[in-house]
Amino acid sequence: MIAGKANAGQFVVLVIDEKAERIPLTLSDWNKDTGSITLIFQAVGQTTRKLSQLKKGGSILHILGPLGHPTAAESTGTVVTVGGGVGIAEVWPVSRRFKEAGNKVIGIIGARSKDLLILEQEMRASCDELYVVTDDGSYGEKGFVTDALKKVLDSEALRNIHSQVRVYAIGPVPMMKAVSEFTRLLKIRTTVSLNPIMVDATGMCGACRCTVAGKTKFACVDGPDFDGHEVDFAELSKRLTLFKEQEQECATK
Repeated sequence: MIAGKANAGQFVVLVIDEKAERIPLTLSDWNKDTGSITLIFQAVGQTTRKLSQLKKGGSILHILGPLGHPTAAESTGTVVTVGGGVGIAEVWPVSRRFKEAGNKVIGIIGARSKDLLILEQEMRASCDELYVVTDDGSYGEKGFVTDALKKVLDSEALRNIHSQVRVYAIGPVPMMKAVSEFTRLLKIRTTVSLNPIMVDATGMCGACRCTVAGKTKFACVDGPDFDGHEVDFAELSKRLTLFKEQEQECATK
């Protein structure tokens, strides 16, 4: 049922067992014919570690979706999609969506090191051009995705047509903030996909609230895509640490 309704930019919330928390995961891929969906995640907390231990034929207790608004992907000319770390799992379907809408898509993906880089070949198939960077230089160019973005936007092909360029970024909050601050200077339309803490993911609990253009928004029902130039990233970063102590406690169990 989820596969039949899914679109780029959306996500699901799942509960792995009776004692588990609810966690949101981006829809990376889906197949309407087979009725399957693909979720890609990094095993960093108690729930994602449990999820990573499931074997073929295993099961989870609950799954809800697709949630959130699909990414608006009208034809604008050139779109630069930027994915950092596990954010590449979302930038892949979004890049496909922009390409299908008739845009030239330039992809930039990055990770701390080569072993954490994912979906390179899938991104190459979805983009007209792809730039790969790693923090430590173990693969691709050494540097951050923002370094690659600056080179792309300052290239001869794009330097004089910034009004026709759109940037879409998904990844760690510091990365999305850096991208948005840079593109603001160039007056380039920029969309970011926010990843605040969520609980019910249907707009009732308010846990995922964030401030956009001075107004309170719920990422689950108003987003997850927002104008990167209007997001209060300082507040978003602070709210992501609300349960840091409990997360650290769970990590030791």
